[in-house]
Amino acid sequence: NSRDLSLTSLSPLPHLSLPYPPSPSLHTMSEPLPSPSDRLTSFPKHRIRVLLMDGVHESAVKLFRTETFQVECCNQSLTEDQLIEKIHDVHILGVRSRTQVTPRVLEHAKRLLAVGCFCIGTDQVDLDAAQLHGVAVFNAPFANTRSVAELVLGEVIMLARKASMRSAEMHNGVW
Repeated sequence: NSRDLSLTSLSPLPHLSLPYPPSPSLHTMSEPLPSPSDRLTSFPKHRIRVLLMDGVHESAVKLFRTETFQVECCNQSLTEDQLIEKIHDVHILGVRSRTQVTPRVLEHAKRLLAVGCFCIGTDQVDLDAAQLHGVAVFNAPFANTRSVAELVLGEVIMLARKASMRSAEMHNGVW
């Protein structure tokens, strides 16, 4: 079919064909060849440092570690000065709603590439300062969907059983 394109036909030098994965003879750096999963990134994942704050769920920690990222967890939020001490060599920062990522924090985050907010909004990150420093900020707007659905169902059951009326009767000695 004349509409099919190959990678060779898209190459500026179609007569040149390089092996993939690259052969060891083409590898000139002193470091060992990256693993197959690292070949898909421009920077080896095992060298990317991730800092997860505010007790981010263990499943996120496990996922990052499975992908060979260097992960450090902090179960509480830190003050601005404490976060500045920790963030110096961090590439990815994961926060929940308590940690505040201020312009001063971002100034000291020389290697920071992205901030993931494991919550609905991004209010805890100064977005203008992040943009100025080239740091991508994203969130998980549907992270609490299940919790909200559970709350709504619980409230519907409470209304159906007239729990507030029964509570008032109990406190007034009627029931």
